[in-house]
Amino acid sequence: MNWWSLPLVCALVTHVKAQTDNLGLDNGYVSLSTANFDLELAKDSQVLVSLKPAGESFDFLPFDYLPFRAANGQYHNGDITLRYRASGTTDWTAIDSAQSRQPVTEATTESGVLAASDMAPTLSSDSTPLQITRSWVGVSGDLGLSFEITNTGEEDLEIGSLGFPTEFNSIFTNRTAEDMAAHCSLTDPHIGLDAGYLQVVPTSGTGAALIVTPLVNTSTPFEAWRNLDEPIDAATAYQSQTFEGFYEWQVHSEAYAQNEWAAATPWNTATSRTLKAGESTTVGLRFSLVADGVRGIQDAVRSTGTPLTIGTGYIVPEDLTVRLAISHSANVSDIVSQEDAFEIVENGNMVSLTPTGSSWGRTRVDISYADGKTQSVHYFITTSAPDAIAQLGEFSTSSMWYTDETDPFGRAPSIMSYDASTEAIVLQEPRVWIAGLSDEGGVIYLATAMKQHGLPAAAEMTKLEQFASQVLLPNLQDNGTHVVKSLFYYEPDLVPDYEYDGSLQWGNWWSWNQADSYSTDRAYDYIHVIGAYWALYRAGREDPSLLTSHTWDWYLAHAYNTTVACFETDGQGNGLVGYSRVGLMGETVVGELLQDLQREGWSAEAEAVEAAMKLRADAWDSQTAPFGSEMAWDSTGQEGVYYWANYFDLTNTATKTVNSILGFMPTVSHWGWNGNARRYWDFIYAGKLQRIERMIHHYGSSLNALPLLAQFRQQPTDTHLLRVGFGGITGPLSNIRQDGSMFHAFHSFPDTLKGDDYSGDYGPSFLGMMLGSAVYVVDDPDLGLVAYGGNTATSDGVVTVQPRDAVRRRVYVASMGVYVTTSAGWIEEVSLASADPQQMELRLVPGPANATAAVVWVENPGASDGYVVEGGTEKTRGGWEVQIPAGGVDVTVVKG
Repeated sequence: MNWWSLPLVCALVTHVKAQTDNLGLDNGYVSLSTANFDLELAKDSQVLVSLKPAGESFDFLPFDYLPFRAANGQYHNGDITLRYRASGTTDWTAIDSAQSRQPVTEATTESGVLAASDMAPTLSSDSTPLQITRSWVGVSGDLGLSFEITNTGEEDLEIGSLGFPTEFNSIFTNRTAEDMAAHCSLTDPHIGLDAGYLQVVPTSGTGAALIVTPLVNTSTPFEAWRNLDEPIDAATAYQSQTFEGFYEWQVHSEAYAQNEWAAATPWNTATSRTLKAGESTTVGLRFSLVADGVRGIQDAVRSTGTPLTIGTGYIVPEDLTVRLAISHSANVSDIVSQEDAFEIVENGNMVSLTPTGSSWGRTRVDISYADGKTQSVHYFITTSAPDAIAQLGEFSTSSMWYTDETDPFGRAPSIMSYDASTEAIVLQEPRVWIAGLSDEGGVIYLATAMKQHGLPAAAEMTKLEQFASQVLLPNLQDNGTHVVKSLFYYEPDLVPDYEYDGSLQWGNWWSWNQADSYSTDRAYDYIHVIGAYWALYRAGREDPSLLTSHTWDWYLAHAYNTTVACFETDGQGNGLVGYSRVGLMGETVVGELLQDLQREGWSAEAEAVEAAMKLRADAWDSQTAPFGSEMAWDSTGQEGVYYWANYFDLTNTATKTVNSILGFMPTVSHWGWNGNARRYWDFIYAGKLQRIERMIHHYGSSLNALPLLAQFRQQPTDTHLLRVGFGGITGPLSNIRQDGSMFHAFHSFPDTLKGDDYSGDYGPSFLGMMLGSAVYVVDDPDLGLVAYGGNTATSDGVVTVQPRDAVRRRVYVASMGVYVTTSAGWIEEVSLASADPQQMELRLVPGPANATAAVVWVENPGASDGYVVEGGTEKTRGGWEVQIPAGGVDVTVVKG
């Protein structure tokens, strides 16, 4: 899409002058240091404005933008917000240190205190009975922030909200890609009560990281994560594509839960606390440097005395048992599963969790410790993964199947975007692509097509073939090559008999006319079409009886032709289709296509694709920040850049790409953020509820998981890659409702906390899961020998693994460095020696599609020795053909 409004904003801010200085910056700063940090406080307000690793220039805070962030209503570390009321009353009184700033009163400091102040002058309430003293303190070389809150009145007070605004340098406005990589950081929360923390990671994914944890000897649980409203200023473009905005750590949230958030179910039970007359309490945060970077975050959290858990996954199909390792200095006193969603088995510090079948969706496990601390671990329970994707296939080819052949836009028959709030297909939308079968927000058909690759169904294949022959080929494409941006458009004069909905707001730039809609200048759109053709090829290749309109090679040829059209150049290396020189979301499927062209012996076609990809990869290899897109900053280019850099052995670029992904994808004990790639603007372009908002499991999660999992298979001791990647690849399961409808992302703001009503751009998300879903058997340093995505049992020195992932055709054994994939059927069970395995036994069964044969491929990216498949097989298509009788068959993968 042409995001015209965004470049305009960025162009304007160059000339904006500094704002009113309510922080008192003209009066200077207080420079302080600890063993680990150099820091600056604004002298008048004593808020933190700069935080650097000791002796280094990198700043975790946007100090360079401080002149544009000095106005009332703009938040900084060191601010505080509260809501309180006299016990027994109903109305809350608000305190907010940022709303009407006045210089604070400097207070006497004690040993270990770097700076302290009485905050009364800046609390925006002259008559408050709460006295708040803020202190900046040294904590074992780190930085501490504490607030002593005293009820000086004669009545008991209920504190219904208590929050600490946070500010880190995530302002991308007016920065180049190189500047963002060099100066900016991204913040992710673990909303885990006393085990809660923030991680702040440079966008490059390299260098020192930062964590924020509860200050020792205080009760500062991380109960909620509230998005902060700030003035909309042109200089930083707060809450825009170039600046997501800031949040606050909430210790108590009952006052919001009763009011603004009343329609949502909070992550944790909302609480308040009573402060008796004359009583004081101290709360605070600790800022700790993680010198060894993103991979050291979990160890750093442990070192602060904060409870920590590490699990094999937090999105849990009902037939999967997951493991959770608990690490804390105090013993566990109780573990409670919300609504008995899990059967819990404890074995020392290791816990096994098996769904009981009593719950679907969000749930929580609460852990109580002997020292009084409480931790929440957040899970999402689904039906079995194959059942979930089967429901998606059934729903999308029935409730989302559009058959009106009188449609003037040529959209029938097809699978159309869906609105769960109205339980209807979206036939009209001012953002025309949503109703136009293209531009991500309308390509939900891609999910149904990719579903056939993993779990084909004859009736669904028939409808998809109709779509391919009657809509995809002649309308979305110009007979098999270029791809339009939307079939739907807004131009009443061209369709006089069509009644556009007058209640909708037509006329914005995104209400394209026919010429703009029929433009073929956006390479992203081509990948969706390639993926659909490829998926139908793979399903038909394994079972030709599924195809009734065309043969499998017809679909392979059209996937190839679309690829050639997408990446065609002018002979000078310049792409003829817009954005074809950048990494494209979902383009791992082009890599799959290339492999299949090679396997089928289509040598000329394979060489053409490979040559086109080499041009792009060589260009990226010469760039400092090769992750460009149509947006100012993005998390979509990395997948394609990694695939081809890795394919052509461009190690530096591949490594740089993996680091970039780790800069925006965390691993925490929360299904929503574990493996969740940064994305916060696509509700504007594909959501029913339009706003800038951190999205939970948008397509970036599964697509960026593909490089991480591929890299893990080459570095099987780097379990951080697996933990993040596995969280991302399972993310799309949480976007499928029980009825089989789907949403493109979950709303993370605490007033909503639910999936968006639109199916939106879920198609690319599902593609990522279907290409990357697998079971990973690994000796995890924290969890022991486990299977991510599978159930394990050990007996007489033999480990058996039963896959419980979505596809059940792929398994990676880290100790062998072997990745096994089957083209059809299911891998029912894997067996291997628990100590030093040299081979694995696979039990292949027909699966729901009743496969009678499969090709088994073996890759050993993490080992030097080649492996072969034994068990009555014949070499074919680069693998071994295996006949699968009704009762299943055993094969052995062993060194050749």
